[in-house]
Amino acid sequence: MKATGVVRRIDELGRIVIPKEIRKNLRIRDGESIEIYTDNLNQIILKKYSLSEDYTIIIKSYIESIYSILKKDILVTDRDNFIAVAGEIKKIYDQKNISNYLMNLISNRQVIKSESINNLELSNGSILECSHIINPIISNGECIGLLIILSKDEQINSNDEKVIQVASQFLGKYIEN
Repeated sequence: MKATGVVRRIDELGRIVIPKEIRKNLRIRDGESIEIYTDNLNQIILKKYSLSEDYTIIIKSYIESIYSILKKDILVTDRDNFIAVAGEIKKIYDQKNISNYLMNLISNRQVIKSESINNLELSNGSILECSHIINPIISNGECIGLLIILSKDEQINSNDEKVIQVASQFLGKYIEN
């Protein structure tokens, strides 16, 4: 385990402060959850908690099924990474960090529809020319990620838009339960 050289005291209520630099490096924002557990060496381990980690297998199967019908690339994010990717771009983006642009869309719960070919920054520094629809995934009233459908050579149509709306609502409800 990597030592950081930071020592913190526990206050009278049992709280500790995670240094700003560590929170920034791990992309931990105010209000996010941290998983706390111990190992066999009596160490306390803090891990950034992601609701979607528990559901990654079903999410991957679900978007692969959608891809088999639409034949358009599909990406699912949590608040930091691409957690599932189906299509030609799978090897490029699977498990990569999402761009600051996508992080802002999550924060603002923004829906984006680009019917014509435009630049889209998926991962910082990685720009793709495509038409796309980006829909937030809402679970328990919180935006936990995004569902993205994109096409490098075709226009996004109203059927694609309906599919992404249904899929993002399904994923949000599935994670709630």
